[in-house]
Amino acid sequence: MFMGEYQHNIDAKGRLIVPAKFRELLGDTFVITRGLDRCLFGYPLEEWKQVEEKLKALPLTKKDARAFTRFFFSGASESEFDKQGRINIPSPLVSYAQLQKECIVLGVSNRIEIWSKELWGDYFEESEESFAEIAENMIGFDI
Repeated sequence: MFMGEYQHNIDAKGRLIVPAKFRELLGDTFVITRGLDRCLFGYPLEEWKQVEEKLKALPLTKKDARAFTRFFFSGASESEFDKQGRINIPSPLVSYAQLQKECIVLGVSNRIEIWSKELWGDYFEESEESFAEIAENMIGFDI
């Protein structure tokens, strides 16, 4: 399971160090794609296959399903680590997530998320204010 929050810098070539804990869980090859809220999602291949199966089951007749599937898969690419434990993030994904120098790498259960430090700070601050309300809305999920 992925958990924790780490700060790393992305270089001009789009290379970002991934924490060692996460590298072990991601495996040699993994998938990185556009996530929600302007971040990137990274999945181990086994987990990606499960996500893929769920998305393939969405009805093609639904406009939102087609749009989400296109958005999610068109940004996806397989990635591997270099000898320094870095990944090379494709430039369209760097642009999408507004990654500049400082990045936040989060562990979120079955995936990692990569955020620009600024966007993560804004998101966290906004969500922190309503955390109790969000928790109340999750009551039906038995958390």
